[in-house]
Amino acid sequence: MAWYDSAVFYHIYPLGLTGAPKTNDYSEPAHRLNALLPWVGHLKSIGCNALYIGPLFQSGSHGYDTTDYLKLDSRLGTNDDLKAFTAECHRQGVRVILDGVFNHVGRDFFAFQDLKRNRENSPYRDWFCNVNFWGNNEYDDGFSYDNWGGYNLLVKLNQRNGEVQDYLCTVVRTWVREFDIDGLRLDAADVLDFGFMQALRRVADEVKPEFWLMGEVIHGEYTRWVNAAMLHSVTDYHLHKALYSAHNDHNYFEVAHTVKRIRDMGLNRPGGPRLYSFADNHDVERILTRLREKAHWVPLHILLYTLPGIPSVYYGSEFGVEGRKERGSDDSLRPALNLTDYQNALRENPYTRLIAALGRLRQSVPALWAGDYRELQLTTRQYAFCRELEGMRVFVTVNNDSNAAELRVPAGDGSSYVGALSGRRAEAAEGSFRFLVAGNSGEVWLPEGMYDPAAEPVLPEILQAPIQDRAGQDTPKEERKAPASEPVPKAEAAGPVAPPAGKPYEEMTVEELQGAILEKMAKNGPVTDRMRRDVTDNVWRDSLLNWVKSFR
Repeated sequence: MAWYDSAVFYHIYPLGLTGAPKTNDYSEPAHRLNALLPWVGHLKSIGCNALYIGPLFQSGSHGYDTTDYLKLDSRLGTNDDLKAFTAECHRQGVRVILDGVFNHVGRDFFAFQDLKRNRENSPYRDWFCNVNFWGNNEYDDGFSYDNWGGYNLLVKLNQRNGEVQDYLCTVVRTWVREFDIDGLRLDAADVLDFGFMQALRRVADEVKPEFWLMGEVIHGEYTRWVNAAMLHSVTDYHLHKALYSAHNDHNYFEVAHTVKRIRDMGLNRPGGPRLYSFADNHDVERILTRLREKAHWVPLHILLYTLPGIPSVYYGSEFGVEGRKERGSDDSLRPALNLTDYQNALRENPYTRLIAALGRLRQSVPALWAGDYRELQLTTRQYAFCRELEGMRVFVTVNNDSNAAELRVPAGDGSSYVGALSGRRAEAAEGSFRFLVAGNSGEVWLPEGMYDPAAEPVLPEILQAPIQDRAGQDTPKEERKAPASEPVPKAEAAGPVAPPAGKPYEEMTVEELQGAILEKMAKNGPVTDRMRRDVTDNVWRDSLLNWVKSFR
């Protein structure tokens, strides 16, 4: 197994966390990165052993408009600061991956500035996509070019150009040599050239054992990117969407269906590639803000840490920080935080205590990251599964109902089990375990011999004592018998239809959104049967709306 198979990630957006200015005046370096050194000890204290941090290199604004790949953003400090930071991470046993923003650059990038000066005579004219000297743009350049997301601030690189590939591969080698990084998160990997990603994989295999390539991919057939020739992993936006909407809609079928769909791709299986799982990040609303019932934060995170995948925590969410997109800005998702404001969080903040307990569990119980997954019981509001490794089983139970519920699973070996988060015991009786789960909660059940009796319970007090069956408060029996094979959608869809021209996405029906997604997919390449099924199987309107807007 590689180091990333058992990793628990912490995710930092450094320009936001340090409170750096929104725009870069390229003045003398301000050593803000040094202020993040105490965060290394913090992320270790909550059970994380890997850090994804970025973007870090010189840019004009938010970090994704890179102007110099070989220099730390002056708002954060100097290259020596970054060397010291990664060295401290490694000293504390934390792996470090950086943002590789290779799809586009900022307008101050040296090659683009040469293009502006020398136009047709620039040796870099083919470094960028579709440069048209008969066109123009809002900057009055006297030419036009392809960009990312409709923003001419972000100039698209021509990754099929051999010189561009060589330059960016040299950048990666330099980062490894100077900063001793352990991997890259590739920004906008879903629009990167496949040949370029194959070149990056060859560099990864060359520069360092187990150098990890993880790509930002929103939707689609993930194995197009995750394979032996390209990336080791991608972001699991399928699971991200399922986690919050399954709780908001009281529909655990969506999570179970998503887990099955990913496994059907050959991913998140023992010994195979694992996807990068998350509840929130720097581009999406904070999970506590997105949940309609705040109490669902508990079962959602239990699932994040126990389902197949590589879990991550976005800075501040372990404290219960909220944030939503406002007026098209991501600023509230990327706030400045002072760690001293949370110095007692491990003792006093229930969010932090649960994350820390789950982090410790993930690292101390190999079955939670290496074990096979098996669904055991599923209703819209309750869900039970096990992770099994070398004959040892760990059970996971979650409940999104406000009332307590009972879940029964086959006892198998007849062992006694203890709830790792509450300290409660469950005994086998009549061939099954009877797990009582409090409302809006969950549990990770360990064989008694694995449970640490000195562990302090971290779940609400109601879980620290047996839950009594109360008339009228159990989940209805007919719901507990719901079939476990298919999701229960909010609405039935008749199938994709061509969307009317000019109709806003927000006004489209489910069928029209499906049709719009298929149209966009077709523009990016052949649409496989599985890709078509992914679209037609998705009948959740919010998910389709986010999906169609995600295309570059």
